[in-house]
Amino acid sequence: MDKSFLKSSGVVTIMTFISRILGLIRDYIVARYFGANGLTDAFLVAFKIPNFLRRLFGEGAFSQAFVPILADAKANHSEAEVQNIINHIGTKFLTTLIVLTLIAVIIAPAIIFVFAWGFYFDADPTKFNLATDMLRITFPYLLLISLTAFAGSILNTYDKFSIPAFTPVLLNISMILCAVYLSGNLDTPIMALAWGVLIGGVVQLLFQIPFLIKIKKMPRLVKGDHQAVKTLKKRLIPALFGVSVSQINLLIDTMIATMLVSGSVSWLYYSDRLLELPLALIGIALATVALAKLSRHFANKDEQKFTRTVDYALKIGLILGAPACIGLVLLAEPLMITLFQYDKFDAFAAHQSALSLMAYGVGLIAFITIKILAPVFLARGDTKTPVKVGIIAMGTNVFLNAILAYYYAHTGLAIATSISAAINASLLYYYLNQRAIFTLSKNFFKLFLKVLLATIIIAIFILNFNQTINDYLNASAWNRALEIGYVISLSVLIYFVSLRLLGVKMREL
Repeated sequence: MDKSFLKSSGVVTIMTFISRILGLIRDYIVARYFGANGLTDAFLVAFKIPNFLRRLFGEGAFSQAFVPILADAKANHSEAEVQNIINHIGTKFLTTLIVLTLIAVIIAPAIIFVFAWGFYFDADPTKFNLATDMLRITFPYLLLISLTAFAGSILNTYDKFSIPAFTPVLLNISMILCAVYLSGNLDTPIMALAWGVLIGGVVQLLFQIPFLIKIKKMPRLVKGDHQAVKTLKKRLIPALFGVSVSQINLLIDTMIATMLVSGSVSWLYYSDRLLELPLALIGIALATVALAKLSRHFANKDEQKFTRTVDYALKIGLILGAPACIGLVLLAEPLMITLFQYDKFDAFAAHQSALSLMAYGVGLIAFITIKILAPVFLARGDTKTPVKVGIIAMGTNVFLNAILAYYYAHTGLAIATSISAAINASLLYYYLNQRAIFTLSKNFFKLFLKVLLATIIIAIFILNFNQTINDYLNASAWNRALEIGYVISLSVLIYFVSLRLLGVKMREL
């Protein structure tokens, strides 16, 4: 067992868990105060656009392309040269983000039209106008959070994983406080959420700065160019496809959902938020640590440690992802009712959100696998393969969206995303295996069968011992939480006991 990998992943997971719990509290507040309707659809589009770009330019493609460059410099060059690279890339990055933000604020109506054309063609212009106004407030968040992700990439390279993992907590706190205390003082209460996003971005960036100063890697503005900037440019655009296909697919889902009945965007959002909890705790936590370590092992030409890191990450992803997958599918509606079905978020909204959550949940293992395998290519400097795979997966998603949305509305969009994720993950592994970079071992397949059996056991338990939907609907918030907590806790216990009885020992992974 790679104790360093496990320890670092554990730290990221704990910090991410704190952030995601606060994220669920944030979504509970939003659901309770604002419900799932045209106004919340407008905010979610205005928030999703910079948030989507953040995942591309922030901890998504930019970080995936930047970390290997920084790790190589750290392994093979002086600290002065590392600082030089940070300065040049940071300067170019900041300049690009400022220009992009200014343009976006000016042409906000055109951006809303592109990303939510359904709002434009709606007979009532309220959603379109509101989304445009809120985008002008939320878009600068992209600049702030991308710089935060840049700082986080530096900290991760120096094994300071906890700080970047904790930082998202601050956004959630900001949005919660604005929803509770600011919304009542505005003519359009939901505008408070947009201001919460902007304030959260400022606080997150300021939080990172002292830790950069502590490791003496605070970026400084410089003139001129550097070879590292050119290398980053070559890797960045391909990385947009390679590591962010899942996010692009989710954005496409939102774009098409704006053409469906009001509330569709919100239903997809709430199901995506519950999907993101295990995905962040497992996939993103593993990927964050794996990228830094894979880049270091490749820079040091240590193929054995490189391969072992990939194998270990996949095994942990499988063990933790399988029960989470079953939980999302079988407990989708109880989760939605327990977390969000209060006040303005009614039983119908909970049911519709649960349908898309089940569709997303089926693809959880594929989403986790993508998070682990895509960085393997990027750590080796290969950006073409993830692009090729990403284009195929994205094309599949668009094709399936057109068919499944017609028959199954917003749920069809989620089904298409999960199918395209499975294709994406399969192709990534195919190319790794074909090029003899990584091949799953016999031990992995043995582990897979044991995990499958343990997962079937907890599925049987949930199906037979969980309360009915009507029981959840009629219960108080406290009793709902107790029941779902009891079922989840006992399922986890049964799962890991089953694994142990089947001979799975974490120390022997």
